[in-house]
Amino acid sequence: MNRILVWDLPVRLGHWLLAGGFVLAWLTSESEELRLVHALAGGAVVGVVLFRVVWGLVGTRHARFAGFVRGPGAAFGYLRGLLTGRAPHATGHNPAGGWAIVALLALGLLSGATGWLTYNEIGGEVFGELHEGLATAMLVLVLLHLAGVVVGSLAHRENLARAMFTGLKRGTADEAILGARPFAAIALAGWVALCAWWLAR
Repeated sequence: MNRILVWDLPVRLGHWLLAGGFVLAWLTSESEELRLVHALAGGAVVGVVLFRVVWGLVGTRHARFAGFVRGPGAAFGYLRGLLTGRAPHATGHNPAGGWAIVALLALGLLSGATGWLTYNEIGGEVFGELHEGLATAMLVLVLLHLAGVVVGSLAHRENLARAMFTGLKRGTADEAILGARPFAAIALAGWVALCAWWLAR
């Protein structure tokens, strides 16, 4: 197998915007002075999630949900394979990673929605408590995701973190995507900025 283009620019940019937005939101969550920064970061997370859902339907081959979301049996089978050293290599997301992505997107959207309600003082303390619980669950999932990246990189002898910068992974020529979709990445950046402004205003 050769190094081929697997991750388009919207996937890569969205990944790092989501990661940065979540980290910034987490670091500013307890500061009243940085409340606006927290809201902007949360809005950015929501913007990325909404774009990623659409891109998961119309994006490039390995970005589509149909290309990486498998049944629970496939996910558990992949995890068992990691323990025995027999996990099959996946050119795109592996089955377990696919479920982690879906869960991260769901938690990002729910935590953003409850955060917006809290920010606008709607619903009293109920949504505030729910927002904190969802954010904590997302943090746990992020840490599990990072552990999965390390384990997967070692198991398959492939730097998965670097692939999310370069877009390149091991695969056969017929598995490569045809282009990086730079204009879609520009649209993503503009959309995220708009969501961050609108949700924090």
